[in-house]
Amino acid sequence: MKEIKIGFIGLGCRGSSLLKDVILPQKEQVTAVCDTYPDRANLGADLVQAAGQPRPHVYTDAMEVIRDENVTVIIIASAWESHTDLAAAAMYAKKAVAMEVGGAYTLKQCTDLVEAYEKTQTPFMFLENCCFGRREMMVLNMVRQGLLGEIVHCAGGYQHDLRKEVAYGKENRHYRLRNYLSRNCENYPTHDLGPIAKILDINHGNRMVTLTSTASKAAGLHDYIVRNKPDDEVLKNKSFAQGDVVTTVIKCARGETIVLTLDTTLPRYYSRNFTVRGTRGMYEEVTDSVFLDQESDLAHDFDWRDTNVNNAKSYEEQYDHPVWKQYLSEGVKGTHDGMDYLEFQTFFQALRSNSPMPVDVYDAAAWMAVTVLSEMSIARGGAVVDIPDFTNGKWNREEMI
Repeated sequence: MKEIKIGFIGLGCRGSSLLKDVILPQKEQVTAVCDTYPDRANLGADLVQAAGQPRPHVYTDAMEVIRDENVTVIIIASAWESHTDLAAAAMYAKKAVAMEVGGAYTLKQCTDLVEAYEKTQTPFMFLENCCFGRREMMVLNMVRQGLLGEIVHCAGGYQHDLRKEVAYGKENRHYRLRNYLSRNCENYPTHDLGPIAKILDINHGNRMVTLTSTASKAAGLHDYIVRNKPDDEVLKNKSFAQGDVVTTVIKCARGETIVLTLDTTLPRYYSRNFTVRGTRGMYEEVTDSVFLDQESDLAHDFDWRDTNVNNAKSYEEQYDHPVWKQYLSEGVKGTHDGMDYLEFQTFFQALRSNSPMPVDVYDAAAWMAVTVLSEMSIARGGAVVDIPDFTNGKWNREEMI
């Protein structure tokens, strides 16, 4: 791409942070900003101007950004519901796309996204920042070097107490509230699934074939609202559809299993529960530990409480991913422990070099589909649901990360 001129869509909490802390510090040119709320859109323009750039065009209609001839790249950080439609429209307009995460609402959204890319060959990257996390990439590097043996099982979760964010969704104009009121599903699968999919070569020699999901009852938000928003007569009398804990089990073509856990409406600490189990070892985020079979002849007798847990740091010097070794030498920047900055740096480099995107449209479709498929499974009492092959048989492709 000769010139990057960004149209930035969606300036809520996530979008404004990306713009201020990641995009503008990388000195990328932002020529248009957009949000359905004028105050947010103007705040985005203020951020661009404060960074020393000319004030961008300000829009409240995302399609006007896509039609803007002074925009060559569209970054989508708007509400979940709008992601795929905007991304497809941008690709048909020949604008490169970086699309934030969120689950799909229909399988058609996933197929439409893939179809738009295949018809236009417009660059598209799915912004799953956890694929660029230091520990996730270190474990990926260890797996590729064979240290954990043949991978058999992985687990992950989006385990994040979001009760306040959801309960105050009306006041803060946050889309999660309407989703939690109306849907019961694994609504945010990609933070945990993305790094696992890379480790298991999903869409690159392997694929997910079936899933089953089960949801607990919904009690956490009601309890929180009664105790913390007693004057909110509307929400106090609403029934939330979203189960407090959703467990999804996925089976892969090569036989591996994946367990995903959505846990966002009960009190807890933050965790992605990133866990990788192989025939010769394991990694688990909860104790931030690596356990290798070769390190003990009595592995089956070990209790983690009696061992040197939190030892993963000792493996960094040897097994940090080469991408992170370079990043550390240059200086880690930006939000989410540097993941966001590295993610966008990689996106812009791929655009300039006309290289394949490391998290592509097929990854986006497969991972986002888990949401709508989990909704189907839960509604059918945990029925097994087939996962479509969005690559149409082309899932044995070279890996990029």
